[in-house]
Amino acid sequence: MIDSSDSTDLPARTADTLALQQLLATYARAVDTRDWDLYRTVFTPDAQIDYTSAPFGIAGPRDEVAAWLEQSLSVVPMSMHYVSNIEVDLDGDTATVHAQFYNPMQFPGFAELSFCGGYYHHQMVRTPDGWRSRGLREENLWFVNSPTPPA
Repeated sequence: MIDSSDSTDLPARTADTLALQQLLATYARAVDTRDWDLYRTVFTPDAQIDYTSAPFGIAGPRDEVAAWLEQSLSVVPMSMHYVSNIEVDLDGDTATVHAQFYNPMQFPGFAELSFCGGYYHHQMVRTPDGWRSRGLREENLWFVNSPTPPA
């Protein structure tokens, strides 16, 4: 969060916050347009990504998860991520970012849209190429019209 009591740091902290918000927008666009090269640029090469709270989700290194997403989402005709309520806690060249997501999507064979929502929890780091996520944990809180039967 931005601490406005330290006005000497405010322009830099504001710029960092905006850059982190932009990175989350890039993440959403990369997934929804199935641009897996762009998806990889959101993360550091050694990033760990955890989607295990979602139906059929996995956790692992960036490239393994990107390959899984590419295969899994290739049969999903449409998804549209909305990322909001972004909270940024800056600490020098690192940041913790929490954001809410809402994701309508179309699954093959489903007449109606499905919807899910929850939180993204990122551990960010400043790199020579700008801010990148070195860790993402998705916290999927709800799913309407899920592709998996209820337990």
